[in-house]
Amino acid sequence: MSGVDKPMLVVGGTPLLHRVLAAVAGADPVVVVGPRRAGTAGVLWTREEPPGGGPVAALAAGLRHVGAPRVAVLAGDLAGITASTVDRLAAAVGQADGAVLTESGHRQWLIGVWRSASLRAALPAEPHGASLRRVLAGLEIVDVPAVPGESADVDTPADLDRLT
Repeated sequence: MSGVDKPMLVVGGTPLLHRVLAAVAGADPVVVVGPRRAGTAGVLWTREEPPGGGPVAALAAGLRHVGAPRVAVLAGDLAGITASTVDRLAAAVGQADGAVLTESGHRQWLIGVWRSASLRAALPAEPHGASLRRVLAGLEIVDVPAVPGESADVDTPADLDRLT
């Protein structure tokens, strides 16, 4: 979207990043990978190397700050994410490595709850530019069907228009 700070786009009166943070409000720590943004108290900020290095590099950067056995991995541009979504994913993990939301049979790789150790083991030595789908596809994953609108995100101006 031409350099727009997507996580700070407003949908329904709330910036997208704030929607994501509300969905994990009980987590400790709450780690956000990216540049610092105002209005996000209680968040531990970190950056991937190099900045803009892609989702696998961001995942590696965030995991460095997670000591919990499970971690929610969420994109910062989600409009439909709720605490209920995260709770359903966490409950679905069971003995698997992780659970991801699916919509129309497609895995939403950046809407999931994972065993932290499984993610660490799957990360390549060089995460910059790696494909998240390829990195995670070898793990045992539970697919959790999305309810309508739950996996909505903002990738284009048309997405934003549709959601506002």
